[in-house]
Amino acid sequence: MRPGAVAALLSLSALVLGAAPASGPAPRPLPARMADTGGGTQLIIALAPDTGATTGTVTWWDRRGGRWVKAGSAPARFGAKGLADGATRTQSTDTTPTGLYDLPYAFGIRAAPHGTAYPYRPVREDSWWCQDNASRAYNRWTEPRPADCRATEAEHLITYGTQYAHALVVGFNYHRPVRGRGAGIFLHVNGRGATAGCVSVPADAMRRILTWADPAARPHIAIGTSDGATAVTRY
Repeated sequence: MRPGAVAALLSLSALVLGAAPASGPAPRPLPARMADTGGGTQLIIALAPDTGATTGTVTWWDRRGGRWVKAGSAPARFGAKGLADGATRTQSTDTTPTGLYDLPYAFGIRAAPHGTAYPYRPVREDSWWCQDNASRAYNRWTEPRPADCRATEAEHLITYGTQYAHALVVGFNYHRPVRGRGAGIFLHVNGRGATAGCVSVPADAMRRILTWADPAARPHIAIGTSDGATAVTRY
């Protein structure tokens, strides 16, 4: 990940994703049509129909023998206000940031699924995620919550028993945080509906993703739309 860099990648347009003509060859796998997949050999793609959508799909892929192979798929949920360009997104807008991001580590209230190799942090009673723009701990896990991070501007992780049973941290605005851009973006288990900006999947899919993810393969997540209105970007 090049912190702070913004580079346009292949637009995930309807034309790209559309079925090939009956007389033509089958389209290449989606990761093979992207200009950048993060440099690793694993990739998660979270795709919504358009920027106003709150549902879509998540697929995850392995690169084997020079070819991308789909390892799994699941229905996905996005922000209650849809998706927004990760490079210009504003905090507290309930939008999911589009872009290409690394996945720093996993965490969960429950123990890591059997077979998980990814770095996994257990949620404890004093585990918080700080979203306070005035705090030195902005967009960071803290134990305990520091004095300069207001409780009203932080997530007490253990209180999200369903969503944070298992999760992956998305590297959006993480490595060199920009205040006001947004904090606490995760791939996590579905709650009751759309998210506040994260990507969520059913519980069984989250467990499968965690047992699939290999830190040596440097997995990334690409978040975009299939209508051509957004391009996958690196931020």
